[in-house]
Amino acid sequence: MTILIDDARWPRHGTVWGHLVSDASTDELHAFADAAGIPRRAFDLDHYDYPVERYDELVAAGALPVDRREMVRRLAASGLRVAGRDRAARRAVSPSDHHH
Repeated sequence: MTILIDDARWPRHGTVWGHLVSDASTDELHAFADAAGIPRRAFDLDHYDYPVERYDELVAAGALPVDRREMVRRLAASGLRVAGRDRAARRAVSPSDHHH
């Protein structure tokens, strides 16, 4: 069970954002985010968005840095990844303003 973090590189809302995921469960991901003070509104179906200024703090808290390709591979292998076509349908039910 590992929390993974990628480099922040998605500009939005006056900062740059990255992703936090779990390779085991969304419960693990929510627990990590809660402990780090990341609000639930930052959760987007299978990941949390985090602002670049929190990167070092999140790594110090235990998030493992990986590149984007490794993150997607491990998220897909865990069965937790929400695929592109499913994202639109899920967002229609659970809207979020964190779209990339």
